[in-house]
Amino acid sequence: MKYERLEEYGAIGDGNTVALVGRDGSIDWCPLPHVESPSVFAALLDADRGGRFAVRPRQSFESVQRYRDRTNVLETTFRTAGGAATVTDFVPVTDADDRPPAVYRKLDCEDGPLEVAIEFDPRFDYARDVPEIESTADGVVATGDDERAALASDLPLEPASDGPGATATATLAGGETRWLALGYGEGIAFEPSRYREALAGTIDYWRDWVHDCDGGERPVGDRWHDLAVRSSLVLKLLIHRETGAVCAAPTTSLPEDVGGVRNWDYRYNWIRDAAFTVRALAELDHLEEARSYFRLCLDHCRHHDPADVPPVYDLHGGADLEERVLDHLEGYRRSAPVRVGNAARKQHQLDVYGELILAIYESVRYGEPIRADDWAVVRDFVEYVCDGWDDPDAGIWEVRSDPEQFVYSKVMCWTALDRGIELAAAADGVDAPLERWRARREDVREAILERGFSEGTNSFVRAFDDEDTLDAANLLVPVVGFLPPDDDRVRGTIDATLDRLATDDGLVRRYEGDDGLPGVDSPFVVCSFWLVTALALAGRTDEARDRFESVLEYASPLGLLSEAIDEETGEQRGNYPQAYSHIGLLNGALYLADATGSGDASPAPLGSEADGLDSETEIVRRSNDDE
Repeated sequence: MKYERLEEYGAIGDGNTVALVGRDGSIDWCPLPHVESPSVFAALLDADRGGRFAVRPRQSFESVQRYRDRTNVLETTFRTAGGAATVTDFVPVTDADDRPPAVYRKLDCEDGPLEVAIEFDPRFDYARDVPEIESTADGVVATGDDERAALASDLPLEPASDGPGATATATLAGGETRWLALGYGEGIAFEPSRYREALAGTIDYWRDWVHDCDGGERPVGDRWHDLAVRSSLVLKLLIHRETGAVCAAPTTSLPEDVGGVRNWDYRYNWIRDAAFTVRALAELDHLEEARSYFRLCLDHCRHHDPADVPPVYDLHGGADLEERVLDHLEGYRRSAPVRVGNAARKQHQLDVYGELILAIYESVRYGEPIRADDWAVVRDFVEYVCDGWDDPDAGIWEVRSDPEQFVYSKVMCWTALDRGIELAAAADGVDAPLERWRARREDVREAILERGFSEGTNSFVRAFDDEDTLDAANLLVPVVGFLPPDDDRVRGTIDATLDRLATDDGLVRRYEGDDGLPGVDSPFVVCSFWLVTALALAGRTDEARDRFESVLEYASPLGLLSEAIDEETGEQRGNYPQAYSHIGLLNGALYLADATGSGDASPAPLGSEADGLDSETEIVRRSNDDE
């Protein structure tokens, strides 16, 4: 069987898990009960063995997908020579956190008669466990070694006679509606009236969360407002309801290079996303989520010795992410290996210290003070950076070659010191060796300027003492305030990036040089938005706008973005949808809105002269009682 382009999928979920629904009506990826759990449907990773849940016409059809306005409720409309039908897919958002997610599918025939086919073929534990299928009064139940899934429906489901799974066919008249409700671990009674209530409640939930901007303030102006709303909904879809952790992507092993080995499991929380996540959420007035993520960052600090802090966690705070290969799956478009877990868990990545402290600083700037007993945690992390900033590390790109003295890692060490100093100086009476921190900040700064900038290239380079190798992460130098946007060295870095890492269509590759892996490194979406941000800060707003809009052309018809873009075909690559890409879109739009005056007034960008702690800001709350 063939593999669909990633752009052909929409995403649904409830804050516990995410399912990908193809434009052909097939759910080809769904881990249950959580997004980091083993899959129940994984045709995305093996079209023959992975398992799927398809609802579609039996005849040839054309189809189109759309989201219900300002929701994560997905509609797939099919048209055949003889009729038309729409499948509405959603995962109800309930108050019962202890209940596993359920997937609801509503089939409306608008023009008939229309013959439809149902294929229900779950494969538990990444398709290693093919369940037995039995009929029930309400549908069918799939029972594996340790898992169970029940499908309730008023369609005539029967266990397949020639293989695993269950199937059904039915001819629907115009105006006819049918339902399918998938419960994991427990069955769902067939009650269409309750399903309708669940659909209405789910629509209300998403619309209440995203807010109605008509007539109100818009941080991102009309031009990009709808895309910003969709990106915020994607981000919310990837925020775990229980812990507030942001899932980098809901999928594993979708390749950066089709047929290659750059296939990773992204269903975890990378703390390097923290500062820009906090800013995007706060700017869009989702303060509860920003506050929750801020607390999560502090918890990560509190529960680890600074020297041992992992760069990535599972969504429940655990760090047991042993990387394993699933040899029985062929991989998306035969891109092997398929991996679960992520060996980056054991890497030493210095940049995460800067991102943690910057996220805490940004949260304070948006009105969330540190509790008194948290200051010691922040201080210990800044102290660690004082002593360990000059160690080699794996860097932001998690290379699998030898550790190096990556320039961006040093910039983020400077950021940790700089924001730690500002927090301590603005707070009243906290314990902080400011003289030592200021001296070390200057040491780091001098090292970066002396060893991280190449006069020959007129750009910041990838690693200390490298004369000619570029890294797109250095576009963030002005964003974090290490140098002002109009500094000649920043301008040179932007121009070198445009010349050597950027495509004519606005895409940006991550870096030059060896990373310990074979294959092609496709242009990375978030780097493209970093270039937009750097250009906007540098006052080159026309270039920034043109590149921003060029990158947006690569979004799926639903407005979703993966990790990377194939430079030759324009197809999306890597895990999908990708939080980092949508965070980049949101922040790029915010910086452009700030630079062009197209959005409502907002706190100053990171690194700007106005980016500071207001004299009225509460830095450290003396009472440890939560508000």
